Amino acid sequence: MIRSATLLPLLLAAQMLPSGAAVDFVKDVQPIFLNHCLQCHRDGNDKGDYLMHTRADTFGDTFVVAGDPDASILIELIELDLDDDDLMPPTKDDNPLSPEQIKTLRDWVQEGAKWPEGLVLKMPELVNFKRDIQPILDKLSPEEQEKVKLWIRSGAAWPAGNDAATLALVSRIHSHILSTTKVTDAPSMTAYTDTIRGNGGNNVEFEMLPLSGGEFTMGSPDTEAKRQAIEGPQRKVKLAPFWIGKHEVTWDEYESFMIDGGRRNKDGTKMFPDADETDINLISRPTKPYVEMTFGMGKEGFPAISMTQHAALTYCKMISAQTGHFYRLPTEAEWEYACRAGTSTTYSFGDNVSELHKYAWFLDNSNFAYQKVGKKLPNPWGIHDMHGNVAEWTLDSFSADGYPAGNSDNPWSQSRDLYPRTVRGGSWNEFPEGLRSASRIASSDKWKILDPQLPKSIWYHTNAQWLGFRVVRPLKVPSPEEMNAIWNTGIDHDTLE
Repeated sequence: MIRSATLLPLLLAAQMLPSGAAVDFVKDVQPIFLNHCLQCHRDGNDKGDYLMHTRADTFGDTFVVAGDPDASILIELIELDLDDDDLMPPTKDDNPLSPEQIKTLRDWVQEGAKWPEGLVLKMPELVNFKRDIQPILDKLSPEEQEKVKLWIRSGAAWPAGNDAATLALVSRIHSHILSTTKVTDAPSMTAYTDTIRGNGGNNVEFEMLPLSGGEFTMGSPDTEAKRQAIEGPQRKVKLAPFWIGKHEVTWDEYESFMIDGGRRNKDGTKMFPDADETDINLISRPTKPYVEMTFGMGKEGFPAISMTQHAALTYCKMISAQTGHFYRLPTEAEWEYACRAGTSTTYSFGDNVSELHKYAWFLDNSNFAYQKVGKKLPNPWGIHDMHGNVAEWTLDSFSADGYPAGNSDNPWSQSRDLYPRTVRGGSWNEFPEGLRSASRIASSDKWKILDPQLPKSIWYHTNAQWLGFRVVRPLKVPSPEEMNAIWNTGIDHDTLE
C-alpha cells in the first residue's frame, strides 16, 4: 500500500496550465512530486511501494507509461475515490492533490512524460535549529535575540516579494517572456504597439518607442538657471538599448489593474483565490480606493495618478504577464536620457522658456488640472509629455547629496528605505523650472496625509494628484531573481513586515 506524508509548503503545487500549453516538468510536475510524494517515495525510504526520485525508477514496472496515462499506475492511484485506501497521497495526510494537479500529471504522461536527463529529485533539506540557527543567534546581542523571538511569536512574516510563492510566480512570467521574445539585438528594435486588457474586458493599446542607448551627460551644469545642487555632479552615463512609452500610462490602461472586482488582502493578494486561478489574477492588485481617484479631472485619455512606486511597479508586473514583454519603471538615468533626446539644453527643445507652452502642461496653462496625454509637441525622439502634465516615478532612491560616485553603467540607486524615492519631469502643478530635463524631486510620506487608513495604504498617494508614470522595456531580459527585485523595489517594508 502506498503512503505519502504531508510536507511543509516550501514549494508551490503546480497551477492549472493555460489551455493548449505543454506541461513543463521542472515548473509544473516537480513541485507536485516534491510537495506530495517524495517524502515516502525516494531512495532510502521504504514507506512506499514505488520510488519517484529518478526517471528510471519512476518509469519502471508500468508506474508511468509515457504517452498512455490509462496504463500508468501513477494516474490510476491519484484518480481513485477519496475514501479508497490506495489513493495517492492518502486522505489521512490531509494533503490531497487538487483536480488541477491531477490534470497536470495526466497531461504530462499523455504528452510523453518528459523528464530532464540526469535530474534527480531531492527533498529540501530541513533546517536544524541547533546546527543552523543557534550559531546565528549566538552572534546577536540579547536585545537583538529578543527582537527575533518577538518576530517569531508574532508570525514571522517575511517581507512581500521574497517568499517561494512570489518567486515561483515570477519564474513562470519569466518563462513566458522568454518564449515570446523575438527581438534580441538593437538594430532589430522598432516602435510597436502592445495590447492589454482594460476595464470591462476591452483591449487597450499603448505605444513603445525604441531608444538605441549610448552615452550621455546626466545632470545640470552649474551655469543652468534655477539649477539645484541635487542635480549633480554631472556624470557620463552609459545605457543599454530599451523601449520607452510614447505617453504616460493612462487611466484606460491602469484602471483595470486598480479595480479588478475581486476581494483583496491589504497587501493586494487575492483573498479567496480559486483553484484554477491564472497567474495574472494571482498578481497583487490595489485594494479598493477610498476616494474617487481622478479627483474630477477626467479619465479617458488622461494620465493615471496618485499611485505609489510599489503600485506602479506591480502594474508593470501585471502587464508583463499579459504581454510577454518585461516592463518596469525607468531608472533615473534612462528617464533623463529619454527626456533630453540627444540635447544638453535646459529643456529638450532648447533654453528658451517662452517655448515651454508648446511642449508641456504646467502651472501657467494647465487650468490647475492634468490634461489628456499627447496633446503637446513631442521631444526630438517623439516622446510626449516628458516635461510636465504629470510628474513620473523612476526606479531610483533619492539622495539629498546629489548623485553618488560609482558605476556609470545605467546606475540605479537602491535603498531599503521607502522614502525618499526619485520623481522626474515636473507636472501641471509646477513652475517652469520644475520641468527642466535635470529637475528632480524626492517622494515623501506627506503624500499620504489624506489617507484615513491605519496603517496607511501601500497603493495610493492621494495627496500627489500630479504624480504618474510611464513604462520602459529593456532589450535584455533580466533573470527571474532580478525581475523580482525590480518589481518589489517600492515595497513599504514598515507596513508589510
